[in-house]
Amino acid sequence: MSSKLAVNGGPPVRTAPFTAWPQYSENDFARLREVLESRNWGGFPFPNRLAREFAAAFAEYHGAKYGLAVMNGTVALQIALRAAGLRFGDEVIVPAYTWEGTAAAVLFEGGVPVFVDVREDTFCLDASQVEEAITDRTRALLPVHLAMRFADMDALAAIARKYNLALIEDCAHAHGGRWKGRGAGSMGDAGCFSLQSSKLMTAGEGGVVITSDLRCFEYAQSYVNCGRASETDRHDIRIVGSNFRMTELQAALLAGQLERLEEQNLRRAQNARRLAAGLARIPHVAALPPDPGITREAMYQFVFRLLTRETPVSRDVFVRALEAEGVPCEGRFYEAVYRSDLFPAAAEQFPALAAGRAQPVDYSRTRCPVAERLAYEESVWLPHFLLLGGESDVDDILTAVEKVATRLGELEGLDAGVKGVSRTGRSKLQAARQW
Repeated sequence: MSSKLAVNGGPPVRTAPFTAWPQYSENDFARLREVLESRNWGGFPFPNRLAREFAAAFAEYHGAKYGLAVMNGTVALQIALRAAGLRFGDEVIVPAYTWEGTAAAVLFEGGVPVFVDVREDTFCLDASQVEEAITDRTRALLPVHLAMRFADMDALAAIARKYNLALIEDCAHAHGGRWKGRGAGSMGDAGCFSLQSSKLMTAGEGGVVITSDLRCFEYAQSYVNCGRASETDRHDIRIVGSNFRMTELQAALLAGQLERLEEQNLRRAQNARRLAAGLARIPHVAALPPDPGITREAMYQFVFRLLTRETPVSRDVFVRALEAEGVPCEGRFYEAVYRSDLFPAAAEQFPALAAGRAQPVDYSRTRCPVAERLAYEESVWLPHFLLLGGESDVDDILTAVEKVATRLGELEGLDAGVKGVSRTGRSKLQAARQW
């Protein structure tokens, strides 16, 4: 191993690119050609043939009765919230550590996000803190299955039943995952998935809502399809809707993505186990502890912690040095949402934040210490495509982490760059932040 870190001018551990993402096959070309030649490219008639077939197969794979393909993951959350009966001024409990779009979807539907801290061992909503955040305005719980772990759905479901709350799963990171034998998105009233470019399945953009509640499904269909009655129309739902439909071109790509998902998830999970075992032998870093509740892993990003209380340098400097060794990574992949520049929520734009209150909601007063520590001091995020290769790829990652972690003294005084991300990797990792 070189005695000099790459960030200080030494040779990097890795120069070869990792496995490319997204992936495609000859079957994808054939399906796209079929759609092109049909001249039926859009989302109408609704649901169009391939979008219907994909959504049904996706729902079945996750253990739900109904699936609906939509424009993107944020819209999927909006649809589920609206179908759950969210009204102007209602509160929705969300984790403090997630992509800003989780909370923004609540605002877009006239609700008020209430942030609750996350668990250090899962990065997911801390169910033990949820009840103290519930008020007479609370309408729904919106847990996020983040990165490589699941929220505690048993505890959250019990709270939802106790207070008669909707339970909506944000599964943007959990395609194909199962917790205690149950598919992601099937454990609450609805599950919402993103199909943006960086996700475990992608059509460039897109989303899916799954549910086993026919009324929820009918409401979602009507909302997505300009207010038109749903196909089954058993609940006589009549609303003002919008066009949130998925195109046939996107659905053509997603058929192949679903075919490859299980094999890719198994490969990522196998490599993740090797990576976690290797990290356990390296000082100053810690992988997340295993979750015995996960019965099928979905590994959107591999996250580990830099134990900054033991180190002389910041997480962002560590990330810059690790990426210089040839390992794409990021530290401030997500922020504590209420502190993010992408979440300047105020009553001037979202009147629900002031409705019926003596003072508007002021998120500058929110404090969630675990979320803040993970977001700004400890978390290191490795994109999932690093785990689609072979054991040698994992070993290169471990060599690079060990090289940096055992030479932290050489990083003292080094500038972190922009949010701890080097210029070479910034565009790829910024793409990964789009929900």
